[in-house]
Amino acid sequence: MTLKGNISEGHWNVVVETTPAPGGGYRCVVHVTHDIPGRDVFSHTFAHHRTFSGERDAVLEGLREGMTWIELKRTNAFDV
Repeated sequence: MTLKGNISEGHWNVVVETTPAPGGGYRCVVHVTHDIPGRDVFSHTFAHHRTFSGERDAVLEGLREGMTWIELKRTNAFDV
């Protein structure tokens, strides 16, 4: 079973999907998008670096990581 989670804030969106990890447990992939009308849609996808024992933990941590990524991007901590 695959769990998905989604958080939207203004023009930002974070979607997380879980997948079974090869050695057991679950991994998650985080999709971050920024959609402002009249501009190109910004999209960034990355795999979370950890493996989790349960899907729920993987989704929650993936959403947290995606929101942290958005905050760093908003403050111009990096440029992608």
